[in-house]
Amino acid sequence: MAATQRRGRRIMMTPGELDDFLTAQRTCRVATVSADGAPHVSALWFAWDGTSLWLYSVVRSKRWADLRRDPGVAVVVDTGEEYGELRGVELAGRVEFVGEVPRTGELCAELDVPETLFARKYFDLDEMPHDGRHAWLRLTPEKTVSWDFRKLSAQA
Repeated sequence: MAATQRRGRRIMMTPGELDDFLTAQRTCRVATVSADGAPHVSALWFAWDGTSLWLYSVVRSKRWADLRRDPGVAVVVDTGEEYGELRGVELAGRVEFVGEVPRTGELCAELDVPETLFARKYFDLDEMPHDGRHAWLRLTPEKTVSWDFRKLSAQA
């Protein structure tokens, strides 16, 4: 079960706002911990299914190696230019590896929804194209923190 947000309740997103935001945004930043303990942050496309964030990662990447060793991750999705426009979500927890590695399109019912969402969002296709270089990570957040600074001006 996801931890509840304690601070910033005035600016936190409602569950519906959170779903709409994560469905609409295209790029997230994924933070992992390297073998030497140093943080590593990389940008990645994702799909949100209403419960989990699905990351389609290159399997020969530093991010993948970090997560194989330690599946703990924090992901930030944010937008806005001016202070009063800033909106975002931080999701934290442990990733699960789903499907074959690398993904070649073998039948996997668990991936039907995320692959359809991803293919439509990024490729305008109904089926996921597989390149034999990527595989799926599922983050079902243990902690979610959100902010929408537009709410500050609405409350003033």
